[in-house]
Amino acid sequence: MSVNTDRYQSAATRYFEAWNATDREALTKAVAAAWTADGAYTDPLADVAGHEQLAALITGVHEQFPGFVFRPLGAVDGHHDTARFAWELVNEAGGTPSGGGSAPVAGFDVVTLAEDGRIQKVLGFLDRVPPTA
Repeated sequence: MSVNTDRYQSAATRYFEAWNATDREALTKAVAAAWTADGAYTDPLADVAGHEQLAALITGVHEQFPGFVFRPLGAVDGHHDTARFAWELVNEAGGTPSGGGSAPVAGFDVVTLAEDGRIQKVLGFLDRVPPTA
């Protein structure tokens, strides 16, 4: 059986481009390139659907963690219309977590892809989140 790993890697690449976009126009384009019009994202802290809500979620994360970017950890794995990958949030300036410690947020996502390769659904799992006051 042949598995098209390029499809999964391409989806993950577009996904990270969307999560790392900070300019409104770039974010709008990146979200549309990564997700279907009714695409959804669910993790323990969020449950949104549609390009507008996805862009608002991403903007909120950048407001909470200015100067940070999401980067993949390891390879993208997938089969059929499902892919998974790990990630972490790091300080963009040095590519390392702020203060030299571990990344403040890390986790992994399981995505369901549409026929065109864009994401229909993300199920996010958070392995590390900052403590709340």
